[in-house]
Amino acid sequence: MRSGPTILHLDMDAFFASAEQGSKPSLRGKAVVVGGLGPRGVVSTASYEARVFGVHSAMPMAQARRLAPHAAYLVPRFGLYRAISDQVMALLRELSPLVEPLSLDEAFVDLEAAGSAWDEASARLVGAKLRADIRAVTGLTGSVGLAASKMLAKIASEEAKPDGLVVVPPGTERALLGPMSVRILPGVGPATGDHLRRAGISTVEEIAEAGEDELVRLLGKAHGHALYAMALARDERAVVSERGTKSVSVEDTYDVDIHDRLRVGMEVQRLADRCVGRLRAAGLSGRTIVLKLRRYDFTTLTRSETLRGPTDDPAVVREAAARLLESVDTTGGVRLLGVGVSGLADYTQEDLFAQVAQAEAEAQAGERAERAVEEPVREASREPVPPEERRWPAGHDVTHTEYGHGWVQGSGLGRVTVRFETPYSTAPGRVRTFRTDDPGLEPAEPLPLVAGAGLEGVPEPGPAGVGGAGGERS
Repeated sequence: MRSGPTILHLDMDAFFASAEQGSKPSLRGKAVVVGGLGPRGVVSTASYEARVFGVHSAMPMAQARRLAPHAAYLVPRFGLYRAISDQVMALLRELSPLVEPLSLDEAFVDLEAAGSAWDEASARLVGAKLRADIRAVTGLTGSVGLAASKMLAKIASEEAKPDGLVVVPPGTERALLGPMSVRILPGVGPATGDHLRRAGISTVEEIAEAGEDELVRLLGKAHGHALYAMALARDERAVVSERGTKSVSVEDTYDVDIHDRLRVGMEVQRLADRCVGRLRAAGLSGRTIVLKLRRYDFTTLTRSETLRGPTDDPAVVREAAARLLESVDTTGGVRLLGVGVSGLADYTQEDLFAQVAQAEAEAQAGERAERAVEEPVREASREPVPPEERRWPAGHDVTHTEYGHGWVQGSGLGRVTVRFETPYSTAPGRVRTFRTDDPGLEPAEPLPLVAGAGLEGVPEPGPAGVGGAGGERS
């Protein structure tokens, strides 16, 4: 155990919802729920204002709407969240070379490794400065926990929420943990919690009092030993800056079950291509292709096939995924599909599948060339996408030739309602409603939350669109 609280845990407060409030002045201080808005959508993040009504992460969106019908319901903007996350992680890396990201909005930092903190006073100063820097760069808030172990640092940041800082001085860990629910410990979910409660164990102190032998009897050797150690505040895990990627995968959940076998096959091919795109972006290849399928009755099936060597060839992955699909019964409908690649490597080995796929691709290209000679070129005469197919996700950015930058409040029945405001507006912007095919309305990139801060890949705002725009209020 360390002699000072030099492990820092940062957890951004209601990250997705806070980012939306930061970019939309009309939503600041109001209930905001971010997630999938389809019939089977779930809540990704709820603002603290929405949590007052019982809305929380992983809740079905339909239930959230019943609890908080007045809230703003928005589709996630992951590009914006990733850009803000990059800004935050850059601030953390200024503190230490040992930063262990857990997600877009959460990370551990080893302050001792860089000598930036060595005792309670210095750690508290680092934590306070970090929170101030995050607010200055992103406009958002984060909660910080500091302790001598990762487990206690994470618990401290949870105690600090929202927008706070908690330091756990070495030697006080057991006093802090003792009265807490057993659910505060890592690995204690609802099932384990209920099992312990039936044995008369509800708090961390009661785990310690029960003794290691009793925990092993109740939970098994591995889990019992680990839980007893945690109850005594023993946690020697190091902050690891590089967390090796074990697999790359993509999956989609469908609002309506897919019954058509041909459609299922097409979706698998599309997912395979997306998965390979992620593989290549990471400079990786893999040997094992995995197909995931969730049926209409919520049973989840996985099938896998291991190739002779790693590949990042899309044709190879598509072929393997198609073979795996052949062994799965889709009768009754499919609600989720996923394709993944594991057994990763940073190189690609030529294999028979890739050679065959390449030969087939070349043959198909030859056939297309022959058809092009016999048929008129259709590209120039291709009809534009019908206006009714233009989608305007709630919460996403748009720009209008007359009114400037805004965001979609909602759409339907051939109309889209837009509030024209930017993160720098001093008051809520005006609202206007347009036809979905209005030629002046186009999707736009998010603006930085703090003027002048900039986001990777997002243009700096110009004079147009700053402040409220004119228009009729709906």
